[in-house]
Amino acid sequence: MSSNPLEKSFPRPAAGYTQSFWRTQPDPLDKHQTTPTLPEEADILIIGGGYVGASAAYRLLAENPQAPTPRIVLVEARELCSGATGRNGGHLRPDIYTATSLFTARYGIEAAAEIVRFEISHMKIIQDLVHKENIDCDLTFTRTYDMYFNEDQYKKAKAFHDFLVDQKLDFMDDVKHISQAETQDTAHVRDAKGGFSFSSGHLWPYKLVSHLIRVAVSHGLNLQTNTPVSEIAETPNADGSWSVTTSRGVINARKIILATNAFTSALAPEYSKAIIPCKGICSQITAAPGAPRRELPGTYTIRHGRGACIYQISRNDGSLIVGGAPHLFKDDREAWYNNPDDGELIRVTADYLDGHMQRTFLGWEDSEAKIKHVWSGVMGYSADSLPHVGSIPGKPGQFIAAGFHGHGMPVAFLSGKAVADMAQNSVAFEDTGIPRLYKTSVERQEPVFDDILG
Repeated sequence: MSSNPLEKSFPRPAAGYTQSFWRTQPDPLDKHQTTPTLPEEADILIIGGGYVGASAAYRLLAENPQAPTPRIVLVEARELCSGATGRNGGHLRPDIYTATSLFTARYGIEAAAEIVRFEISHMKIIQDLVHKENIDCDLTFTRTYDMYFNEDQYKKAKAFHDFLVDQKLDFMDDVKHISQAETQDTAHVRDAKGGFSFSSGHLWPYKLVSHLIRVAVSHGLNLQTNTPVSEIAETPNADGSWSVTTSRGVINARKIILATNAFTSALAPEYSKAIIPCKGICSQITAAPGAPRRELPGTYTIRHGRGACIYQISRNDGSLIVGGAPHLFKDDREAWYNNPDDGELIRVTADYLDGHMQRTFLGWEDSEAKIKHVWSGVMGYSADSLPHVGSIPGKPGQFIAAGFHGHGMPVAFLSGKAVADMAQNSVAFEDTGIPRLYKTSVERQEPVFDDILG
């Protein structure tokens, strides 16, 4: 164990956690350990068994196999996909307005549009992946409705929409503006000032990840769940490998991929200011059998004001996944900020979401919709709202894809693939296709922005 006196302040996965809907059908590999003892050595060690870890393992062993087969080991602190990926909203939705407006103001429209196109590309890539591997993960494509209930926020969004249209950006061809007069007939929402719709998707994230891991295991991945990592040595060994201490022994890895998101700073303290664990709430909501309700046309982001965002998807089984509403607990910083404990709920949000459908949607007033499952999750929020992807500065052979700011579904898969290529084939960041603003750096480890508390 580390003798670092600051170790206790670093985020670690909680021993117990609330049960998410996505984990109600555990995969046979959920608690899998390929070998009874931890290997002593690995060519590449992946730390984290969520979306990024699965993407990297799949890329290394199934999509880009090499001979002889490299020794790839994946360690997960708890059960497979029990962190943020197994606890999110399942929303495969690009962000065209909120983050893009911020990035445009800071970095210019070209860099911001690069991110939008990257996020949009995930929909086709995931579609092709699911078809190729025959993955049963309820992948569904639809429209998403970005609805504004605050007049000032809506006006700013509409002005930015018009700016993007004037720039003749290709992805704006898919965006439809919804005026206040159209909100009820088109989106079936009550009291919205207006909004926008564009292509989106949703899926069962745990089933996607577990399937990719299953494929990787069939190609030689050594999967070790329930194996938390406590420390990575500060300096490499004489042969250039890194000693990694786990609950089940030490493994020496030639390369390391940190797919650790919220828990990154526990193993890479240089990210303690850049990536902060932040807790959120998500739920599964069901209507009473036979109760009247109106069919909704797609997924939603409901915006009640700055920072007041609720996301939801309609599942094929008739239930809804609804989460967010961080504005309700933002002032109670201890409840969410730098809080890695997904074993406790934030009750004020859970109570609020229980009446969300009746308050928000026309035709749901008598639905008796209520929460069936509710859970917490810990996200890796980035101080500058951008993921950290690439080679970790000053640590040759270590790579990172983390800090997805609660928006990993349309970002993480290609990010995991990129760091796999960087680790396996020394591919330069600039040749991975990852947006330029995602590149991790010493400068970004000491952020000038604080978008989390700002």
